[in-house]
Amino acid sequence: MNARFTDRVVLVTGAGSGLGRAVALAFAAEGAKLVVAGRTAEPLAETVGLIEAAGGTAAAVTADVTDAGSVRELVRRTVEIHGGLDVAVNNAGVFRGGGHSAADLPLEDWRTLLDVNVTGVLHALQAEVAHMRAHGGGAIVNIASNLGPHVRKPGLSGYQVSKAAVSALTRAAALDHIADGVRINAVSPGASESSMSLLPGETEAEREVRMKQESPLGRISSAAEVAAAVLYLASDAAGSAVGTDLVIDGGVSA
Repeated sequence: MNARFTDRVVLVTGAGSGLGRAVALAFAAEGAKLVVAGRTAEPLAETVGLIEAAGGTAAAVTADVTDAGSVRELVRRTVEIHGGLDVAVNNAGVFRGGGHSAADLPLEDWRTLLDVNVTGVLHALQAEVAHMRAHGGGAIVNIASNLGPHVRKPGLSGYQVSKAAVSALTRAAALDHIADGVRINAVSPGASESSMSLLPGETEAEREVRMKQESPLGRISSAAEVAAAVLYLASDAAGSAVGTDLVIDGGVSA
């Protein structure tokens, strides 16, 4: 077993399900002490239970990334619980407005996408960097998407804009804060092992058939594959990766 993160403190937002949970489990398996965050306590408790059942260490803290004060409190609680913050993964995100053209996108969906996917990442970055640059540095990985920064599809304008902004924010912040000892990078998954990659009403079996046509790889990416990319960028082995946006999408945007 690798132990790249033994005794390092890792914060993962949006960790109650899907990719966020997979990322948290992967860090815990390599010795990290986790704080898993999200809006709802019950799924976070399930994530903590899975980590502890495997012999890991984790705590759950509810937080709303659209509220800057809530995110500052999340970082404060992380430090209080585990004694520091070495790695942060800003995974919390939502999908809204699918099927609408840009001209017809409901403004409520647009605002939600920007509030959660973009401003939420900014809130997290600001709170995390504030701690890290005062305590010897750290690593931050933002979760963007192949949709927006790397490939575009009709009917997904709002989501694509929000994730393109995450990619751009990652690169800008990376340049701003590498001198502070904080490395900031992004992972951009394509269709992967999460409910977000299912079309409305689509089953996993139907998605499997669709991906054979849509992906050069012929399948979705596993949650473990996406998590592996996140852990690499957070690890010492990626010490010169600054402002990288690592695409994991089976060749869709190649």
